[in-house]
Amino acid sequence: MKEKIRSITNKLKINSKELNYISLKELEKEYEQIKKLPFSIRILLENALRNYDDFLVDEKHILDLINWNPSGSKNPIPFKPARVLMQDFTGVPAVVDIAAIRSEAIRKGKDGSKINPKVPVDLVIDHSVQVDFFGTDYAYKKNVAYEYKRNKERYELLKWAQNAFDNFTVVPPGMGICHQVNLEYLAKGIVERDGWAFPDTLVGTDSHTPMVNGIGVLGWGVGGIDAEAALLGQPIYFSSPKVIGLKLIGQKPKGVTSTDMVLKITETLRNYGVVGDFVEVFGSGLDHLTVPDRATIANMSPEFGCTVTYFPIDQRTLEYMNDTNRSKEQMELVKTYCKENGFWREGKEQISYSDVIEVDLSQLEPSVAGPKLPQQKIPVSKLKNKFSEILSAAHGRDYLDLEKRETWYAEGGSGTQFSKKIKKDAADPNIKIKKDEKLHAVKIKQDYEQYTLSDGSIVIAAITSCTNTSNPSVMLGAGLMARKAIEKGIDVKPWVKTSLAPGSKVVTNYLKRAGLLEDLEALRFHVVGYGCTTCIGNSGPLPPHIEKAIDENDLLVASVLSGNRNFEARIHNKVEMNFLASPMLVVAYAIAGRVDINLLEDELTRDANGNPVYLKDIWPDEEEIQDAIKSATTREDYKQEYAVIFDGEEQWKQLKAPSGLDYEWREDSTYIKEIPFFKNISEKAKPLSNIKNAQVLVKVGDSVTTDHISPAGLFSERSEAGEYLLKKGIERKLFNSYGSRRGNHEVMMRGTFANVRMNNEIAQRKGGYTNYFPDNEEMSIYKAAMKYKANKTPLIVLAGTQYGSGSSRDWAAKGTNLLGVKAVIASSFERIHRSNLVGMGVLPLKFKSGENAKSLGLTGTEKYTITGIENGLTPGKILSVTATDDKNNHTQFEVELRLDSKIEIEYLKHGGILQYVLREFLSE
Repeated sequence: MKEKIRSITNKLKINSKELNYISLKELEKEYEQIKKLPFSIRILLENALRNYDDFLVDEKHILDLINWNPSGSKNPIPFKPARVLMQDFTGVPAVVDIAAIRSEAIRKGKDGSKINPKVPVDLVIDHSVQVDFFGTDYAYKKNVAYEYKRNKERYELLKWAQNAFDNFTVVPPGMGICHQVNLEYLAKGIVERDGWAFPDTLVGTDSHTPMVNGIGVLGWGVGGIDAEAALLGQPIYFSSPKVIGLKLIGQKPKGVTSTDMVLKITETLRNYGVVGDFVEVFGSGLDHLTVPDRATIANMSPEFGCTVTYFPIDQRTLEYMNDTNRSKEQMELVKTYCKENGFWREGKEQISYSDVIEVDLSQLEPSVAGPKLPQQKIPVSKLKNKFSEILSAAHGRDYLDLEKRETWYAEGGSGTQFSKKIKKDAADPNIKIKKDEKLHAVKIKQDYEQYTLSDGSIVIAAITSCTNTSNPSVMLGAGLMARKAIEKGIDVKPWVKTSLAPGSKVVTNYLKRAGLLEDLEALRFHVVGYGCTTCIGNSGPLPPHIEKAIDENDLLVASVLSGNRNFEARIHNKVEMNFLASPMLVVAYAIAGRVDINLLEDELTRDANGNPVYLKDIWPDEEEIQDAIKSATTREDYKQEYAVIFDGEEQWKQLKAPSGLDYEWREDSTYIKEIPFFKNISEKAKPLSNIKNAQVLVKVGDSVTTDHISPAGLFSERSEAGEYLLKKGIERKLFNSYGSRRGNHEVMMRGTFANVRMNNEIAQRKGGYTNYFPDNEEMSIYKAAMKYKANKTPLIVLAGTQYGSGSSRDWAAKGTNLLGVKAVIASSFERIHRSNLVGMGVLPLKFKSGENAKSLGLTGTEKYTITGIENGLTPGKILSVTATDDKNNHTQFEVELRLDSKIEIEYLKHGGILQYVLREFLSE
């Protein structure tokens, strides 16, 4: 194989240079089937050929890719990405892990300076800004001030890492969202390094990393665990995927946005079932999509469940590179290499896909998705009727008196039977609240303003998240809507918390240049920060009287956001309904103030003269949007903003960080703790053993996401994590979020499985509880796990289908490990979480087809013994499980071991992937 690789290593003369490259066209002379390989598989083939060493990447790996099976296979594929992308929520624990590995290496007398990333790592701090202040010109400055106050220790760690590690850069807070920065600046298309030219590839510690697929770069989200191994030089191994061809035909109708398009695709692909697959886009409809349109689709790959949604490089790619200030030399490299080596999309390729799914863009309609899942697409015209079903399902009450309610809305709540008793808000005596029992609503009087809050009211409207803020068409469209609304003399409703969190400062620049930022601000869509904010649960608190009204009256209220995630309790724990929508629809719904409305037919609101205003009255036409794009977007903005991307604002420049090779772990820190995985590690791994007499810590049904498992968002002083911080002298207002404390395992393990919507079927109540056996005593999952740990009882989790879907949260696996869970038995796993469990030394086991916990009669109260582990593991091995109840009745069943490669078995033997890497280093 080495000789063959030498024979296909050619020279590319470009930009007055001569670069080596692996020529797939040369290889085609022997293997004609390469011409029919999907573009994404060709990239993996080039990657394997270039990294061939006959150990980590061997001849079988290469032949499996050359002879790729469209049906997919369990044959492992090795992948060494060109770079790694991190954000701070997942990046901080990764830095803590690598710093802890370095500390242990130093303690064992090794040269800690050799513990460094072996490939370039870019970490973008974008997950920490929270919307504490909104709707004012000072919101941004005050949010940033709070951000630094809350996250000082974390930022000191990251600044230390920037100086202490080679190949490690940090984009400071306030510069943009990692995926948008990646799309607009970091992505190269083709990389030139060490005399070689090759496709730009990456993995990222955020599940929405596939957004960069829109510019022709192959990359996807992995857990922090896999990413850490990759940056330390280990290949990522995964089963040979199917590649589903997504054929786009037709063009979007007028009035339909890229967001409407992606919600349709999300619904279609999730219904089809593409979990773990690659999706590659082709068809005549692709010619009409800009790179931002493509990136909007690719961003939602985790919502489909696929690994990537790849858009091959073509002329549109080069146009975008030019628009975003890529150099002429870089664009020439991309064009020449891709055309020379079979990576350029002509549109005439005859590719053998695993299957083809067609979406006709001409059939799209304005849509939202919700109330709990991104694939729950609802046409805007049907949301009004859908709300009635949601209300009935969620609260068991009818949506009464529709006509009366609409009159009541229009008249500001007058003419209804409000109770005479007035409740004054304790926090603000100027606020008065009255309740209407019949219509299930409250009337709130604040100073001279009076309004009503009811089921269906929108309390959060956020233009946020990389999904849409990278796309000028919908951002400028939202600005134009704001302008037209102002011209009509209408405003957003006073109970709506509005916010604008652009994905990069480029967005602010073009909104200002178009004169539209001030129009958005007039509707209280002020810039609150440059980060993910509401989309990741950093929506901040609602006004106290709004929260109080929701709590005391059991109101079913809503949020609308232009993000990609709307899982239960993610956006705000008081908001049960969360709808994904385009930035333009976010503005419209904020004006309407409620979701029980048909935006296409019903009036949005009324103007000062009592005349109705409809959506069509403020909706900009396509020509207006395109004119705004042409006049307001410039290459100079990208040049100007990205020239200083690593500098940061004054707060970052003034931040003092530790120095030295070994990080100075502080005992009193509540943000950064040395994680216990590596302390006093043995130089050789212990033999694997069977799991005996394990108890079930958690038993759940289908579609349990990493948002349910991993700590995320805010937490109360009554939670296990809150009690821990209070004992450490931390005030409630300084708790910050779980995400910001991911560098402290003491906080995170207390928050694992503690989501308020967590429904552990063993316990009688939701929210992070279980029953401790044999006493059958209900307590928090954390307390029970610690009691089991004290008496050396191993633990397991029982789950349904799609266990671990959602974000690539490594703490969903780390927390599971630290609580003492040895195995998870599920009907199916989402790709990233399964990989993360393996990376943390937790066995992922799959029920046999047609079986599950219910069909087997498992209650979760039994003791479980799993055999077949200690006598040797192989990928996909069948293990035996015996469940014994308190009457000594036995239920025996078989499970499939979801270790998919020999290297994963090695990781498990060592207790995790990082332990494997550390022992490899210690043995040198």
